[in-house]
Amino acid sequence: MAYSNDEDPALNEWSMRVTQALQILDLKIDHARLLEVAERSSRSATPSAGPVSTFAVGYAAGLAAQSGKRGPDGVVEQASDVVLQLCDDGDSGGPAKQGWPDTGQ
Repeated sequence: MAYSNDEDPALNEWSMRVTQALQILDLKIDHARLLEVAERSSRSATPSAGPVSTFAVGYAAGLAAQSGKRGPDGVVEQASDVVLQLCDDGDSGGPAKQGWPDTGQ
Protein backbone atom coordinates (compact mmCIF):
# COMPACT_ATOMS: atom_id res chain seq x y z
CA MET A 1 0.00 0.00 0.00
CA ALA A 2 1.63 3.22 -1.12
CA TYR A 3 1.51 6.44 0.86
CA SER A 4 -0.81 9.03 -0.65
CA ASN A 5 -0.97 12.73 0.07
CA ASP A 6 -4.74 12.23 0.22
CA GLU A 7 -4.13 10.57 3.58
CA ASP A 8 -2.35 13.60 5.04
CA PRO A 9 -5.25 15.15 6.97
CA ALA A 10 -6.31 11.90 8.60
CA LEU A 11 -2.74 10.76 9.24
CA ASN A 12 -1.78 14.14 10.69
CA GLU A 13 -4.82 14.06 12.97
CA TRP A 14 -4.06 10.49 14.06
CA SER A 15 -0.41 11.34 14.70
CA MET A 16 -1.40 14.32 16.82
CA ARG A 17 -3.79 12.18 18.87
CA VAL A 18 -1.18 9.45 19.35
CA THR A 19 1.62 11.83 20.35
CA GLN A 20 -0.70 13.67 22.76
CA ALA A 21 -1.85 10.41 24.32
CA LEU A 22 1.77 9.29 24.70
CA GLN A 23 2.74 12.77 25.96
CA ILE A 24 5.45 13.34 23.34
CA LEU A 25 4.10 16.66 22.18
CA ASP A 26 7.25 17.95 20.46
CA LEU A 27 7.52 15.01 18.05
CA LYS A 28 7.11 15.68 14.34
CA ILE A 29 6.51 12.39 12.56
CA ASP A 30 7.94 11.95 9.07
CA HIS A 31 5.05 9.87 7.75
CA ALA A 32 6.45 9.27 4.28
CA ARG A 33 9.79 8.07 5.65
CA LEU A 34 8.31 5.67 8.21
CA LEU A 35 5.80 4.32 5.73
CA GLU A 36 8.64 3.70 3.28
CA VAL A 37 10.50 1.76 5.98
CA ALA A 38 7.37 -0.26 6.74
CA GLU A 39 6.54 -1.00 3.10
CA ARG A 40 10.02 -1.94 2.02
CA SER A 41 10.61 -4.07 5.13
CA SER A 42 7.37 -5.90 4.50
CA ARG A 43 8.34 -6.63 0.91
CA SER A 44 11.90 -7.63 1.79
CA ALA A 45 11.13 -10.10 4.54
CA THR A 46 7.55 -10.72 5.63
CA PRO A 47 4.48 -8.50 6.06
CA SER A 48 5.10 -8.40 9.80
CA ALA A 49 8.57 -6.93 9.24
CA GLY A 50 7.06 -3.52 8.46
CA PRO A 51 5.63 -2.76 11.89
CA VAL A 52 8.62 -4.37 13.61
CA SER A 53 11.05 -2.23 11.60
CA THR A 54 9.21 1.02 12.28
CA PHE A 55 9.07 0.16 15.98
CA ALA A 56 12.85 -0.43 15.99
CA VAL A 57 13.46 2.92 14.26
CA GLY A 58 11.31 4.67 16.87
CA TYR A 59 12.98 2.83 19.71
CA ALA A 60 16.42 3.86 18.44
CA ALA A 61 15.24 7.47 18.30
CA GLY A 62 13.88 7.26 21.83
CA LEU A 63 17.13 5.87 23.19
CA ALA A 64 19.12 8.60 21.47
CA ALA A 65 16.82 11.32 22.78
CA GLN A 66 17.04 9.89 26.29
CA SER A 67 20.83 9.83 26.21
CA GLY A 68 20.90 13.42 24.98
CA LYS A 69 23.65 12.60 22.48
CA ARG A 70 21.59 13.43 19.40
CA GLY A 71 18.13 14.66 18.55
CA PRO A 72 15.46 12.16 17.57
CA ASP A 73 15.02 13.52 14.04
CA GLY A 74 18.59 12.72 13.04
CA VAL A 75 18.40 9.32 14.65
CA VAL A 76 15.15 8.49 12.88
CA GLU A 77 16.80 9.37 9.59
CA GLN A 78 19.93 7.32 10.35
CA ALA A 79 17.98 4.34 11.67
CA SER A 80 15.68 4.48 8.65
CA ASP A 81 18.71 4.50 6.35
CA VAL A 82 20.06 1.38 8.06
CA VAL A 83 16.75 -0.46 7.73
CA LEU A 84 16.35 0.59 4.09
CA GLN A 85 19.89 -0.62 3.34
CA LEU A 86 18.97 -3.94 4.90
CA CYS A 87 15.86 -4.03 2.70
CA ASP A 88 18.04 -3.47 -0.37
CA ASP A 89 20.16 -6.45 0.66
CA GLY A 90 17.12 -8.70 1.04
CA ASP A 91 16.17 -10.91 3.93
CA SER A 92 19.26 -13.11 3.81
CA GLY A 93 22.19 -10.97 2.73
CA GLY A 94 24.11 -7.79 3.18
CA PRO A 95 26.34 -6.35 5.85
CA ALA A 96 24.22 -7.77 8.65
CA LYS A 97 25.93 -11.09 7.99
CA GLN A 98 29.24 -9.50 9.06
CA GLY A 99 27.94 -7.04 11.62
CA TRP A 100 27.07 -3.36 11.45
CA PRO A 101 29.99 -1.56 13.05
CA ASP A 102 29.17 1.85 11.54
CA THR A 103 25.48 1.94 12.31
CA GLY A 104 25.28 2.10 16.09
CA GLN A 105 22.74 4.57 17.38
